[in-house]
Amino acid sequence: MNGTRLDRWTRRISPLVYLSNNWISRVGVALVSAAGVFWIFLIPSYLSGHAGSAYIGIVLFLALPSCFFLGLGLIPAGIYLRRRGLKKRGKPEHDGLPVLSWDNPDFRRLANFVGLVTMANIVMGANLSYRAVEHMDGVQFCGATCHTVMRPEYTAYQNSPHFRVECVKCHIGPGASWFVKSKLSGVSQVFHVAMGTYDRPVPTPIVDLRPARETCEACHWPDKYGGDKLRVITHFSDEGARTKTVLLMRIGGGSLSGAGIHTAHIGQGIRVRYAHSDNKRQTIPWVEYRRNGDVREFLAAKVNKGDISRMPVREMDCVDCHNRPSHTFEPPERALENAMARGEIAWDLPRIKKTALDILKKEYGGAREAEAEIGSAFEKFYRQQMPEVYGKRQPDIARSARGVLAVWQRNVFPEMKVTWGTYANNIGHNDYPGCFRCHDGEHKTADGARSIEQDCNTCHVMLAMEEASPKILQDLGVAEASPPSGSQ
Repeated sequence: MNGTRLDRWTRRISPLVYLSNNWISRVGVALVSAAGVFWIFLIPSYLSGHAGSAYIGIVLFLALPSCFFLGLGLIPAGIYLRRRGLKKRGKPEHDGLPVLSWDNPDFRRLANFVGLVTMANIVMGANLSYRAVEHMDGVQFCGATCHTVMRPEYTAYQNSPHFRVECVKCHIGPGASWFVKSKLSGVSQVFHVAMGTYDRPVPTPIVDLRPARETCEACHWPDKYGGDKLRVITHFSDEGARTKTVLLMRIGGGSLSGAGIHTAHIGQGIRVRYAHSDNKRQTIPWVEYRRNGDVREFLAAKVNKGDISRMPVREMDCVDCHNRPSHTFEPPERALENAMARGEIAWDLPRIKKTALDILKKEYGGAREAEAEIGSAFEKFYRQQMPEVYGKRQPDIARSARGVLAVWQRNVFPEMKVTWGTYANNIGHNDYPGCFRCHDGEHKTADGARSIEQDCNTCHVMLAMEEASPKILQDLGVAEASPPSGSQ
C-alpha cells in the first residue's frame, strides 16, 4: 500500500525532476516557486499597484519580478547546458528524460505539467511586468527611491502646481521610443547612485529633455488664448507693514494678433532661436527672430558675430522661460514673504522679516543641524530681545518658528549642495536675469536700428506699486483678506 502511494507521488513530481535534473535548473525552479508563492500572498498589493514606501515598492515591483524571470531563464539554460555536457561526454542527450512519445505516460505527464505551468507563468509574468513598468513610471519611484539624489526635486514638486501630474508625463511623454530612451538613461543613473558618483547638485537644464512641444503642449497648447491676468504680489517690511503690487500680465497667446507674452514668442509664424555661452543658458549673446518670413538677428553689445559660431544654438520653447514649472526653488526673501502671505508666519511680529532672513541665510552643516537650530534661534531672539512680545504672543512665535524652518526645508538641501540661488528661475526678472537675458535693450541688429526692447508695458501694466490698500483691488472687488496674524 505504501509502495503504491510512493509510486503515485513519484509519478506526480517526476516532471519537476525532469526539469531540474541539474543544479542550475534547480536554482531556477526554486526562484520561480518562491516568487510564485510570494506573488499569491501579495496579490492585493499587485492589484492595487501601490506600496507603502519606496523601498517596499522596490521589493514588490522590481526585486520579485527580477527573481521570477531570472528563474524562468535558468531552467531552460540549465537543461541546455546539461545536454551539451552529455553530448561532449558521448552520452545520450535525452539521458534521464522520458521518451518523446505521446504513448509514453511520463511524457504526457511532463507535457501537461509544462503546459499548465506555462499558463500560470504567463499570468504571473504579465502581472509582474505590468506592475513593474507602472511602478517605474510612478511618482513614488521617481521621487523617493533615490532618496538623497531626488529629494530636492521631489520636495519642490510636492509644492508645485503640477503636483497631480506624474513625472513621466513631462519628462518622458507618450510613445515607446522615449520610454526606451529614458530606461536606458536610467541604467547609467542607477550605477552612478550605487557608486556615489552622481552630480551634486543635479545639473540643469537637462540636455536630452524631450521637446516641450511634445510634452508641455499636450495640456498648454499654443492655440489657447491666455488673455490678460491679474497678479497681486504681497510685500512685508521689517516692522510689520504690508503692501501690495498689482500687475496686469499681458499673456496673449493663441492665433490672435496683438500684444502679449505668448503671442510674441510662440504665436503663429513665429520662430525664435538663440545662442548661449554657458551651460545654464543664462547668458544669451545672439537671438534670431523670425516672423512670417521676416528675419532679424540681434547681437549683444561687445560680442563679435564670429564668436557665435562656437556657441550652441537652440530653438526657443516653453522651458526656456518656464524652466522650473514643477521644481521651483525660491530665494530667501521671496520664499519668506510668500510664507508670510500664506499665513504660515505671523507677518506683524516686530522685526520678523530681518530676524527670519538672518536665520535662513546662515549656513548649517546639514538638515539635522538646521532643524535643531532654526526654530530655537527664532524663539530665542524674541525671548531674549523682546521678552514682552514673547510673553504676549508665544503661540504665534512658536508657529512662526515652524514656518521659518519649513521655508528652509523647501529650498535648501546641504547633502545635495542645493542652497539659496542654486537653481535660477527664468520667469520674471526680479530675482534672476530671466527676461532680461534677451530684453536688456543691449541686443541690437547689425545696423543698430532695432533692439530687443525693455519696455515694462510690453509684458505687463503696473496698476499699483507697493500700496497698503490698492484702490484697483477694491474697485474690482478682489481685495484679499489680511493674512493670519497675532489675532489668531
